[in-house]
Amino acid sequence: MAWRDWIRTVEIEPSLYAADFSRLGEQIDVLLRAGARVFHFDIGDGHFVPPVTIGPVVLRSIAPLVHEAGGAMDCHLMVDNPGRHFREIAESGGDSVTFHYEVAGNPRETLALAREHGLQAGLAFNPRTEPEDVAAVASGFDLLLCMSINPGYSGQEFMPEAVERIRRLRAALPNPDEVDIQVDGGVGAENVRDLYDAGARLLVAGSSIFAREDLTRSYRRLIQALALRSWSARSRSRSAGAGRRARTRSSGR
Repeated sequence: MAWRDWIRTVEIEPSLYAADFSRLGEQIDVLLRAGARVFHFDIGDGHFVPPVTIGPVVLRSIAPLVHEAGGAMDCHLMVDNPGRHFREIAESGGDSVTFHYEVAGNPRETLALAREHGLQAGLAFNPRTEPEDVAAVASGFDLLLCMSINPGYSGQEFMPEAVERIRRLRAALPNPDEVDIQVDGGVGAENVRDLYDAGARLLVAGSSIFAREDLTRSYRRLIQALALRSWSARSRSRSAGAGRRARTRSSGR
């Protein structure tokens, strides 16, 4: 399957880096039942980012659970040499790999290597990287990941300038409907709709899901924040339109 088959207009992706690893399988099962379909899996090497995070051993243990439910494993490689990991990730159950623009060298060559292993592929970029530079090499990628924190640690505060960076990225893409935009870092109910309106369709959420006891409620709270903000905007628009019509009728009399 491809990203276009996984995405239902928009996806809230639980970031497993923020999960309770003593209950990882249980928490994944709860979120699958709540409606989650794509899970974000962060791999850090201790070089490109300071921490060494989770890796293929953990991926192998959880990928079958996700796949049996019709879900997908979205692997974010925060590493210096991404291509050397593609084979093991594919063999361990990864469905997609996203590597960083800052270390890719030739992004299209690294993309071709991911394809050789049957993987979907994304290109990530850090807050200091210009979105227009990434858009210039975006052809052929399935997704572009705009980091809304500095990569490495879960639980950081959202950088509000990410909303404008997503708008700039989408505006710079020659064919914006051919690649999906993802955002990762500090995503929560207070900003999820703004990110969607800016152009993001893949919204990675860690602490806003896993830092709460009721995972089902926290996941669905993000879904509701998307829907409620949309309904509120439509409601204000209808009210404004009704007001204009009333004034027009009044002036006509």
